Amino acid sequence: MTTKSYEEEAIKLSKAIDIAIKALEKFPREIWSKEVLAHTIGCYREWKNNALNPKPEFRKIASLNYIINDVFTLFQEGSGNDVEYFWEQIKEHNLDYIREDKLGKIIKRGKIKNRIEFEYVTDLIVVAEQEKRITESEVKKLTEMIGEFEGRKK
Repeated sequence: MTTKSYEEEAIKLSKAIDIAIKALEKFPREIWSKEVLAHTIGCYREWKNNALNPKPEFRKIASLNYIINDVFTLFQEGSGNDVEYFWEQIKEHNLDYIREDKLGKIIKRGKIKNRIEFEYVTDLIVVAEQEKRITESEVKKLTEMIGEFEGRKK
């Protein structure tokens, strides 16, 4: 079994970030203002820099996983030409990232496992509800799971 090196994973992620930026530029979301688009692209550039040039204490795969989560949230949970283009390019460039319905998996499991999932759910619950990707009962279940997770951490 080979272990992944931080450098290899950071370079792979930087390629995915370049694809994400290109997807956002090529297929800008109609509901976003130019300022929102510029801010979002700026975030992706910052994540790329943080992945490639981390502070020594963050040069760990575990730290990189937080950036991966941030980078992929829009493309895991969203839809549209930008999302489809992104996943086509990920496949074309042989980057081994997988499109998955994380929110659905968490709902099905009935429990938030860790801080990354907690932040993911809290970031997406309102948007997913507004876009009708989750039902009222799923919102209620997620809200309860957030409360349980916060209770475990106190």
